[in-house]
Amino acid sequence: MERVLGIGGYFIRATDPAALGAWYRDCLGLDADEHGLWQQSPGPTVFAPFEAGTDYFGSASQQTMLNFRVRDLDAMLAQLRDKGAEVAEEVQEMDGVGRFGWVTDPEGNRIELWQAA
Repeated sequence: MERVLGIGGYFIRATDPAALGAWYRDCLGLDADEHGLWQQSPGPTVFAPFEAGTDYFGSASQQTMLNFRVRDLDAMLAQLRDKGAEVAEEVQEMDGVGRFGWVTDPEGNRIELWQAA
């Protein structure tokens, strides 16, 4: 059986794609090239279906949530707050898995940030 090798892309609708791309670059340091190609650091990726009624993603209209691995969650959240981003006050810790925080991008998409254990 053929199997997928990994995440090949994440595509997101935006009212202003250039501005949203700049936000991801300037606030999260996601330095994709002009074609959207981003060389990410190796590490685990979680694929987890959630119940349809979950509020974990924020807005009920948001069908998926992007999760980024980060080295230092506290430093990333502070950086985002300094840039005026909408950062959730709550931080969660899961034994053996790591710590989680959330930010909402300018288009209203909730993003999870994960510092692995």
